[in-house]
Amino acid sequence: MTRVLSREELEGELRAIGERQYHDLHPFHKLLHGGKLKRGQVQAWALNRFYYQVSIPKKDLALMARMDDPALRRAWIQRVLDHDGFGESARREEGKVGGIERWLRLTDGLGLDRGYVTSLTGILPATRYAVDSYVNFVSSKSTLEAVASSLTELFAPAIHRERIAGFEAYYAFANDATLSYFRKRLDEAPRDVEFGLQYVLDNARTAEQQQQVIAALRHKAELLWAQLDALHHAYVSPGLIPPGAFVPEDMEPTVYTR
Repeated sequence: MTRVLSREELEGELRAIGERQYHDLHPFHKLLHGGKLKRGQVQAWALNRFYYQVSIPKKDLALMARMDDPALRRAWIQRVLDHDGFGESARREEGKVGGIERWLRLTDGLGLDRGYVTSLTGILPATRYAVDSYVNFVSSKSTLEAVASSLTELFAPAIHRERIAGFEAYYAFANDATLSYFRKRLDEAPRDVEFGLQYVLDNARTAEQQQQVIAALRHKAELLWAQLDALHHAYVSPGLIPPGAFVPEDMEPTVYTR
């Protein structure tokens, strides 16, 4: 790409990434949303996804530390509060409960011990590498590229609606508490993406900058896809769970020998 795209063309390029490679297309999600996974496989997904959830505020704070514009920082800090919440004193106010706590309600409902979940000891090595790579990407790239990487939220509401419907239709653990994260994101994600998309379209003015934001969003989509590749490999087929990773009660552990 050598010419500068119009705003409409750039937005079209960004949205096309979701149509081609957002992780709602991944076979693991098709199994998850279609009720085809056993309880232990869903536990493994929720456990590994928790590492992504707890890393989002760290990613956003790393970005904010390099923002020179106070107005931009004030706008972006809402994302941190959305996930971290407002602390124990506000726990009784449902609107101030953060996404991390809401995700723990899901793992609670799946029968996972909170201490084990928050220890992060059972996550897959590939999960750790992929999520850490995202935090490092945002920490090292330009503000424009970092904001662009968040635009997977363009595609998030659809996957949340699909997930809610699938969980309610097929899984006994689905209730108001375990689904509260996804329902809350139906409100939060569109607000976030409206701001982020506007920022990217306003500031990606050169062909080079436009290439960078497209590459940043593609990179983020690849990281999300890689996490599901690892889950599918470990818990679906061929079912090779790495040493030290979570082993569901309804799966035989893999024994590795020298």
